[in-house]
Amino acid sequence: MNSSSGLPPLDVAALRADTPGCEQVIHFNNAGAGLMTASVLAAMTGHLTLEAQTGGYEAAAARAGRIRGFYTEAAGLLGARPEEIAFANSSTHAYATALSAIDFRSGDVILTTRDDFVSNQIAFLSLRRRFGVRVVRAPNLPEGGVDVDAMATLMRTLRPRLVAVTHVPTNSGLVQPVAAIGRHCRDQDLLYLVDACQSIGQLPLDVTAIGADLLAATCRKWLRGPRGTGLLYVSQRVLDAGYEPLFVDTNGADWVTEDRYEQVATAARFEYWEFPYATLLGCAEAIRYARTVGIEAVAARTAALGARLRDRLAAIGGVRLLDRGADLAALVTFAVDGWDAEPFKAAMDRQGINSALSLREFAILDFGDKGVDWCLRLSPHYYNTEDEVDRVADAVAALVPLGSCS
Repeated sequence: MNSSSGLPPLDVAALRADTPGCEQVIHFNNAGAGLMTASVLAAMTGHLTLEAQTGGYEAAAARAGRIRGFYTEAAGLLGARPEEIAFANSSTHAYATALSAIDFRSGDVILTTRDDFVSNQIAFLSLRRRFGVRVVRAPNLPEGGVDVDAMATLMRTLRPRLVAVTHVPTNSGLVQPVAAIGRHCRDQDLLYLVDACQSIGQLPLDVTAIGADLLAATCRKWLRGPRGTGLLYVSQRVLDAGYEPLFVDTNGADWVTEDRYEQVATAARFEYWEFPYATLLGCAEAIRYARTVGIEAVAARTAALGARLRDRLAAIGGVRLLDRGADLAALVTFAVDGWDAEPFKAAMDRQGINSALSLREFAILDFGDKGVDWCLRLSPHYYNTEDEVDRVADAVAALVPLGSCS
């Protein structure tokens, strides 16, 4: 499958054997939550069993080495140092914690794009309501994706307090040029926050190449980890500048006198003391598994499966593909003539095909530009097969002529 990329082919049969869910469904909702491997499940249940047998604090102490392994694995995945990684219970939690560390003032500018994640946009509007910040969205190119040159001009003229970009939006296969944007941020010494929720585990990520000061991500999607897990990368530059979240607890600071605390030197200042250690260990195993498979090989296969699916769907009358941009990830979005959202999703469910809906309120700007109120999102991963792609496309083709607005 990866021969055209110069990479050895993946052993898809072995990958599927590691994934019990493959026997139950055609899982094309990896952009929602990937199917966990047996080893991820074992890491979590093993720790829960140990907690039940010995006590929560005692189990954490006994597994201290494995717990530290989360930071080592995540750092290796991102080209960072373990000291620059903080665990979070979701990408949104990581993102909000990062935003809370910035001392926004009235008139400050947040420069973002028209294809940002909905929760991030809501957070920006909340900051506008509370602190009077300005939210400016850079324009897109005609073919889709942010106009980097226009964004660089806005950086020079507006001097934003923060530049914030979503690498791959949840409602589209678009891959934004985050490294090109990062180079402009570095040239102009601007703070740069990247949402990698839909790219981590699907695409190679190097925080140095991207130029990110902060990067938020989840473990439940393309990394195939458990729900309730995520991470925040905090660059040494940000740590040295003294950034810290709005509320710091004993994990992130030491209480040294009656009226003073001192920050810890690492990204642990962005964490809280209480941890869901079972899910953290599951996340660590998911990252280890992905790195063993090889992110470059994963990226090649997901891109090929996504392209095959788009080609099949493009040939179906009544289906309109919605993904725009020069570079597309394995999130395949399309509109369907003659159907309402929920009935179409339910019809796919009945055929054992997992998918996801994106609604207009998830992407007001993007869906407004495309003139749609909803789309179906299909997101194959490296353990899916070409046969599954064809079966999913055939299922869509069979449903479109039926139509239902009930």
